Parts: sequence; structure tokens; C-alpha cells
Amino acid sequence: MDEIRDLAERLWRGDLAPTAQPQPGTLFEITPDVALVTAFGNSIAIRAGGGLLVIDASSRRGAERVIPALRAWDTSPVHTIIATHGHADHVGGLAAFDRDARERGYAQPHVIAHEYLPQRLDRYTRTAGYNALINARQFGSDVPGAVPGAEAWTHWRRPDQVYRDELDLDVGGEVFRLRHARGETDDHTWAWWGSRRFVFPGDLFIWRTPNAGNPQKVQRYPWEWALALREMAALGPEVLVPSHSLPVFGAARVQQALDETARVLETLVEQTLALMNRGARLDEIIHSVRAPADLLERPYLQPAYDEPEFIVRSVWRMYGGWWDGNAANLKPAPDAEVAREIATLAGGARRLADRALALAAAADLRLACHLAEFAGLAAPEDAEVQADRAAVYELRAESEHSLMARGIFNAAARE
Repeated sequence: MDEIRDLAERLWRGDLAPTAQPQPGTLFEITPDVALVTAFGNSIAIRAGGGLLVIDASSRRGAERVIPALRAWDTSPVHTIIATHGHADHVGGLAAFDRDARERGYAQPHVIAHEYLPQRLDRYTRTAGYNALINARQFGSDVPGAVPGAEAWTHWRRPDQVYRDELDLDVGGEVFRLRHARGETDDHTWAWWGSRRFVFPGDLFIWRTPNAGNPQKVQRYPWEWALALREMAALGPEVLVPSHSLPVFGAARVQQALDETARVLETLVEQTLALMNRGARLDEIIHSVRAPADLLERPYLQPAYDEPEFIVRSVWRMYGGWWDGNAANLKPAPDAEVAREIATLAGGARRLADRALALAAAADLRLACHLAEFAGLAAPEDAEVQADRAAVYELRAESEHSLMARGIFNAAARE
């Protein structure tokens, strides 16, 4: 118990980077009846009702580390699993928990989730190839071995029970209140253990800027996300145990973390809508809206995974649709045709590539990427131009802080 509190203290102070996580399969006892097992997607186990209630089953690979660590702590039946949402790093390990139950002669765990979660799993099955591609692009260079292939996106252990808005779960006299929220997903659940003043936010708190704008994933809900954080804060929790990284201990710190995370989201939404209401294009908005700089310096709000610029795009998409306000982009010419025309005007793809390299050397990487992409599209068979394009994207990836941006720019360099 002292070890996890010490690590959490160092993380809160900024002495430990949010990316410096304990080894997967490390079990920390938060209290004698609550354990956190780390993985790419934590599992949280609570002794209650003559066995174990588990919040999140981790990923397929994560569960291979989680279950042995959990069983070294307690061999009781896992009678209930709460899935906070349907992302693979939270439900991918459900089948492994079933297998553990069979091997021990126990009944299969009773899995509870929001009613939208099965629809998410259906969508994953229909888009299995796409999900494998975008997750490899997002995580491939940063989390080796963490990304399942297409086949894995077609096989899911489904929940046994779903709920709509709220569910009070009585486990041996201990009541866990499950609440639905739209945030990172439309099927998100957070849990409140009132008698102990524990809140379990799932991925509504991740020790980073909220993952509310992921450029390769479906719609996220920044405003509703902030509302859920406000609801948690109003309950006065004293311990916050997320499904990624470490807990936050102490009522004052939990309040601060929830409040400031909500403020980042609220600020981005309010600024974006104000500009939309004045008729601004998306281009103007993404280059104008800013999150409070002091909040982004917090150890739990740094844009190391997602980032505010992407969240602004998510707000635009939710309230304004897919068109960005530029009439030329409503029914555009093919990218390659535009690139060839620009190369012709510039005097050839080689001149575009040279200019892109010069801009990159001057640290104008945003503009450099545009010209490098035009050069590459205009001269797809020119190995030197393609190498220069890759070099620009490699420099861009090195300059970025968020995993989302690095993943996409590194993938572009590898193309």
C-alpha cells in the first residue's frame, strides 16, 4: 500500500513521467480489499460478495499478465466484471477471465456493461481490417506488441447484462453505482463506491489530456465528458482509481484533477462554438482555439496521447458536420491531380521537395509537410522525392509530443 501511494505522489508532483508505468502485471494493494493490476488497460479487483468484483478485464495480451498477478493475491471466484467501455484494452481480456474460471471450476463471471457496448463490438467486427490498420498506425511505433491483427477484431466476449442510465449493484451489502456517460466513447460507464468514497472513472481520467479528439476514431464527446467529471466531483470522492496509470489519493487532489480536466474540455468546447457561431471556418478555429496553458502543464493533463487541436476538430465534427467551410473542399479534385498542378506551377516535384526540406530546416514543419506531400503525390515513382518526403515526416514526428501525431507522421514516413 505504501509503494503505490509513493508512486502516485511522485506522479502527482511530476517527478515521475506519466509514460513511466510499472511493468505490466504489477499488482498494487490500494487497501486490503482493493488491488490494482497494471497493464495496457488496468484491472481493478475488489473483495466483495464472497469473491472478486473486477473493473475492466484489460486487453487480450494484458490479461495474460493481469490474471496470474491477481491470482497470487486472491484465488476466490471472479463473480462480476464491470466493463467501463468497449475498447479492446478493457474488454479484450474477458475471454481469459472466462478461461480462468473454467480451469478453477468456478462459474463464468457475470459481465455488466452499458447497452451501447454490444453495438460497438458489432461495429468492430464489420470494420476489423480498418481497426487493425488504424491501431497499428496509432500504437505501432510506441507500444510494441500491443496491437491485435484484423482477426482479433471479430471475436468478442459479450456482456451478460446491460443497463441504460444508472444501475445500483449490490455485492454482499456493498453498493456500487454504475453511471453512463458519453466521453471517450458513447458506451462509457463510471462507478461510485459510496461507502468507501472510491470513484472508478474508466478512461474518463487517464493522467493525460483527455482522449477526446483521436483523429482516426469515431466521434468523441468533450462536453458530455466534462459533465461526467463534474458529477464525479460533486460526490466528494477521496480515491480515484483510473483504468490507466495510478490512483489519485486525497479528496482535495481528486477534486482538483476532476475539476481541471473538465475545465480543459469546457474551454475548448466553448471557444470552438463561439467561433462557429460567428461563421469561422475550421481552419481559423484550429489555429485560434487554445487550452489554458497552465493546466496543460499539470502532470495529469499534458498532451502526451491526444491533444487540444484534435479535440477542437472533434467539437467541429459533432456540431458542424464534416465540411470544413472551404468551398473547394466540398467536392474536391483528387489529391494527386492537385499535386501535379502545383508541381507544374512550381517547376516540378523536385523544386517542391527542395522547398519542403528548406522549410523543415527552418522549423516550419507544418508548411513543409504540405509541400512534401504534394511532391510525393506528383512524383510517386521518384525515389529521391519520396525519400525527401519521408525525411520531412520523420522530422515532424520527432517534433511532436502526442502519441496520436507521432503515430500518423511516422506511418507517413514509412509509406
